[in-house]
Amino acid sequence: MAVNKMHATTDAVKTGTSTIGITFDGGVVVGADHRATMGHFIANKSVQKLFQISNSIALTTAGLVGHAQSLSRTLAAELKLYELKEGNAMTVKGAATLTANILVGRPHYVQLLIVGVDSSGSSVYSIDSAGGSIPDVYCATGSGSPYMYGVLEDQFKEGMDEKSALKVAAKALLASAQRDAASGNGMDLAVITAEKGFQQLSVEQVDNLLSSL
Repeated sequence: MAVNKMHATTDAVKTGTSTIGITFDGGVVVGADHRATMGHFIANKSVQKLFQISNSIALTTAGLVGHAQSLSRTLAAELKLYELKEGNAMTVKGAATLTANILVGRPHYVQLLIVGVDSSGSSVYSIDSAGGSIPDVYCATGSGSPYMYGVLEDQFKEGMDEKSALKVAAKALLASAQRDAASGNGMDLAVITAEKGFQQLSVEQVDNLLSSL
């Protein structure tokens, strides 16, 4: 993360960040690192950048902390209101479009991933700060993304199973932590499937996964 010099407050802290979303056969894996920086200073070692916004959709954030937190609350509320009104959950594409529209109406200094599972399958959408929405089978964001893409290009396979996708995501986040000064201090990982919904790995599960790599 880096600080906006005009407004050196907690909400102005920006994230260099490493976040990732990977589709697999039956679901998606989503993850993010923990580090927040202000220039070359590590401001916080346990920042949340992965948010559950519905039972089957997650958001990752890179950018100003205040904007990211505000968006996570807004999206969670909007998706819940939609479900109550319509009687069914919003699709991942719908959530990505909603997010993009919010950014068009009021620009935020963020780069986001919307990932999840619905009746159409597994989806990963990259949302830029101007409201662009791009679907893909995998995506990485933040200053650590070049290092993560090196791992993804080499190891991602169409139709991977959950275990393989988790390993690729963990390896990618480790690569960014080793080479990107604005990323690191551990990681959050979660799996989303149609059967079980959003399930975040515990610290112990993440440690066991890393030790198996």
